[in-house]
Amino acid sequence: MIKYKVLLFILIPILGYSQKSPLELWYNKSASQWEETLPLGNGRLGIMPDGGVTTEKLVLNDITLWSGSPQDANNYKAFSFLPQIRELLLDNKNSDAEKLINENFVCTGPGSGSGDGANVQFGCYQVLGDMTLKFDYKTKSQPINYSRNLNIQTALASTQFTIDGVTYKREYFAGFGDDALFVKLTSSKKGKLNFTVQLDRPEYFKTENGKDNSLVMTGQLNNGIDGKGMKYKAKVKAKTTDGSVLYANNTIEIKNATEVILYISAGTDFKDKNFESSIDKILDVTMLKKYEDQKKIHIQNYQKLFNRVVLNFGKPVQKTLPTNERLDAFLKEPDSDTELPVLFYQYGRYLSISSTRVGLLPPNLQGLWAHQVQTPWNGDYHLDVNVQMNHWALETGNLSELNLPLKDLVKGMIPYGEKTAKAYYNADGWVAHVITNVWGFTEPGESASWGIAKAGSGWLCNNLWNHYLYTKDQNYLAEIYPIIKGAAKFYNSMLVKDPETGWLVTSPSVSPENSFLLPNGQDAHVCMGPTIDNQIVRELFNGVIVASQKLGIDSDLRNDFEKRLQLLPPSGVIGTDGRIQEWLKPYKEPDPQHRHISHLYGLYPASLITPESTPDLAEAAKKTLEVRGDDGPSWSIAYKMLFWSRLKDGNRAYKLLKAILRPTLATNINYGAGGGVYPNLLSAGPPFQIDGNFGATAAIGEMLIQSHAGFIELLPAMPDAWLKEGEVKGLKAEGNFTINMKWKNGKIIQYEILSPSPEKVKIKINGKVKNVYSKSIQ
Repeated sequence: MIKYKVLLFILIPILGYSQKSPLELWYNKSASQWEETLPLGNGRLGIMPDGGVTTEKLVLNDITLWSGSPQDANNYKAFSFLPQIRELLLDNKNSDAEKLINENFVCTGPGSGSGDGANVQFGCYQVLGDMTLKFDYKTKSQPINYSRNLNIQTALASTQFTIDGVTYKREYFAGFGDDALFVKLTSSKKGKLNFTVQLDRPEYFKTENGKDNSLVMTGQLNNGIDGKGMKYKAKVKAKTTDGSVLYANNTIEIKNATEVILYISAGTDFKDKNFESSIDKILDVTMLKKYEDQKKIHIQNYQKLFNRVVLNFGKPVQKTLPTNERLDAFLKEPDSDTELPVLFYQYGRYLSISSTRVGLLPPNLQGLWAHQVQTPWNGDYHLDVNVQMNHWALETGNLSELNLPLKDLVKGMIPYGEKTAKAYYNADGWVAHVITNVWGFTEPGESASWGIAKAGSGWLCNNLWNHYLYTKDQNYLAEIYPIIKGAAKFYNSMLVKDPETGWLVTSPSVSPENSFLLPNGQDAHVCMGPTIDNQIVRELFNGVIVASQKLGIDSDLRNDFEKRLQLLPPSGVIGTDGRIQEWLKPYKEPDPQHRHISHLYGLYPASLITPESTPDLAEAAKKTLEVRGDDGPSWSIAYKMLFWSRLKDGNRAYKLLKAILRPTLATNINYGAGGGVYPNLLSAGPPFQIDGNFGATAAIGEMLIQSHAGFIELLPAMPDAWLKEGEVKGLKAEGNFTINMKWKNGKIIQYEILSPSPEKVKIKINGKVKNVYSKSIQ
């Protein structure tokens, strides 16, 4: 038997680590559809080049570009119908209650446009536009030696090919130094670059040549009222080493050049009324600098975030297959490529860094990258799992500060949510339902079947609270306390007593997007006290109790919540079939394999259900997942992967990862089975939804380390395929601990726990729990 010596040690602090395996997506052909293009972003601006030879389309994005406008869609008479709705539910007349809600208890007007919000006041996230490059090579010869890649260690993309002995190269990045987009084009022989540059978008745009030798696109989106919505501007300028540049006919025309650099900046008037002059200044300053210096600063700034975590499963092997072919090979023999899961994990971190930044907006349903005016589901912020999932990987993945834009978004929703709480429930505090946008929408959606789910505000508070658990930042706690307190006060003031159990529950509500069967066989949605509501209220009350203690305030409120906790339903009710019930009553399910598994919220992201503290509920959760099945849209598969990780079943979690990595090109809207990834590794619902990427990244983190149950556990849910050997550096645990470790044949052989100052910490390593002291990184 091999004996492993476990070491607790400390290294000299370093800003980042080196990754052994190459972290690169690459292809031997240009993209045939948008889902094959390569995403680049600096948290504000995005660009997706397709690598076309004779014509290249580069899709441009700005994280702030939204149609629509602020609105008040509250029905201020809705609360007068609340007693009648509740009486109908108490009388088991759920269908009648749902009818009454649809008539009097949803938002006024068209709401989100039922997912088509581009031309209503709700609005949607939209593509900024397309920059198209059209090339003239003065030959009909076909290109050879074509390659296209994205290096996620440097956040650089490139395209290269040869025609008639001339090698053409293009390099692209979204600057993490200068806040602009860069495209550098070169030919190996002098004067061989001949092309034009155009800007356009599907609607609401005008292009013209600026007086300062530029190409400019401007426009104003629809706000759903009078058409006078958000204004935007995109601007391109070119710098050449030789040849000529002509700014005319709403284009830029390059002739006989050897090297060309295109500089692109863009912006909107979202919280910046001087955005047009800001864009001009950015380009003026940017073009004075040397390109190589800009690229160097870009890489340095990006790697300050990216290089915090390194992950390796075994010894690196150089992969010769293009990424699309690699996905096909992984589908057939997944265990032969342990580096693809590493690439997918780090790609999730790359996408997070690229799609948000402190002081701006959180990633939406498509992160930063959209190519349509009417994005799927409005590209908005869905509050019944999706925007929360977008942030789950950040704390463990050592990107904690990228949670702050979500906090800012939630903070901005409070005044709107307070109006909604009064209008519908005559309740204290604030509430948000299922969907929101940059305009602060908190009203119920336009249909009772999904729109009155009220888990949104509580679920958002989980994300905010989780950031505190990882950072222990007392100033941050003081900032979010009014937010979580307000959400808790809402739930507290609208709870009602269920006469059958005596528990305090929400009413009316729904379990997000799911339905149940009434005894008469009717399909219904509206109910009292769905399990997710019960879990969220319990978790939220506990969080406010702890926070008020930490801050030394609100003792009376704390005492009230402590008493109310005793009257709440348990974290889960186990039905006669051994599963956790999704609803307060044991309703039958018309769709046992529904994509949402909201009643396991207590297992993840909350820590109300754990194998250690609630073994019966943990076993019931397993049975729930067995019936739910392993398929679904990618975000749903990722969520199941997280559940199985929390249940310490690494092989089942790995099975789900393999399902997520199924290659697809499908773009149809899908609510059932069939999720996967596109050739560019973006997750497919289909269509593209970035939450599948972020959810899977979070799940891989949970397989490596867990810290929610009162101790730090190393390798809690490792599949057999990854146990032979590996290492990870830089992962974070609750309490602001940084973890580095190595393993071999399933056993930890080396580890270190770092923190700002030495602390006693409980860990579980190789199956044993013990107390150790962390080492200071100061």
